[in-house]
Amino acid sequence: MGRTPGPMEAKAKRTVVKSSPELWALADDPARMQAWMADLIGAAEPVAVEVIDRDPGRALAWRCSRGGAAEGDDPRLVLELAESGFGTSVSITALDTDPDPTAALAGLERLLDELGSPERRPFSG
Repeated sequence: MGRTPGPMEAKAKRTVVKSSPELWALADDPARMQAWMADLIGAAEPVAVEVIDRDPGRALAWRCSRGGAAEGDDPRLVLELAESGFGTSVSITALDTDPDPTAALAGLERLLDELGSPERRPFSG
């Protein structure tokens, strides 16, 4: 009964029809990282994040501080890219982002949707 639950972890994976460099350019963007983290922790506004691992074109990990939580308990996102046939395999792991696994997985699916969607360019005329 006095057992403390372990860290929450959710994973999602998808192959998208974009190159690793295209996906890297989207993911390695502080504003996007802040917005994705906010979505996954249920914040209304983007939250400050710190990149904790960066292997250009392959892996990116970032965390935010909830303030008061032990450093190891901070919400973290890990994004991994690998060439896969006609696209790129994208694997995302969320750690300590939402105690509800269903909500965390839904957030990861939204993130994959954003990465896989065609880039919308503003009309210039």
